[in-house]
Amino acid sequence: MSDGDDALPNDALKGTGFSPSIEPAQSEGALPSEGNPLPPEDFYMEGPYLVFTAAYHLRRGYCCNSDCRHCPYK
Repeated sequence: MSDGDDALPNDALKGTGFSPSIEPAQSEGALPSEGNPLPPEDFYMEGPYLVFTAAYHLRRGYCCNSDCRHCPYK
């Protein structure tokens, strides 16, 4: 995983046809709102990384195509 050092500047994607976007959750309340912590069954820590569980992904409601370890939609 990247710590942000190799992140592309915002204008690096101009003219590529790629437009990053965030998809909304399938239903309101499916994901915790800002300021509310994730329930412990939704993630665990592996070293410095937060790893989402299948329970989190099912509540999210769709695959983000990021090749998540516990993705139930693969």
